[in-house]
Amino acid sequence: VQLQASGGGLVQAGDYLRLSCAASGRTVSNYVMGWFRQAPGKEREFVAAINWNGGSIYYADSVKGRFTISRDNAKNTVYLQMNSLKPEDTAVYYCAADLRGLGYLLKYSEWDYWGQGTLVTVSS
Repeated sequence: VQLQASGGGLVQAGDYLRLSCAASGRTVSNYVMGWFRQAPGKEREFVAAINWNGGSIYYADSVKGRFTISRDNAKNTVYLQMNSLKPEDTAVYYCAADLRGLGYLLKYSEWDYWGQGTLVTVSS
């Protein structure tokens, strides 16, 4: 599975962005998909994850109520709608995919496939 993240950019605080992660190589319709981010000088952190049919979704507390993860299995793509962006959301955002269960992935954070990252910069 190859993952290509896109949609990052430079925005002002309060603005919005929508990130996309397009998968290729095989269908990811039965994969758990996730978004992570890594800010300068910090470790990579979990942002959001969605199971294969969107029936189970989890968010980090820091983005809950502002970010929305969704997927379109027909397009082999997962999205991250980011509203009310804050300067502390500045980071490189990565998408990830794995066949294991969402509960396992949330607990152990062992994802098999990663995208290359897209930079989001939020100015104050």
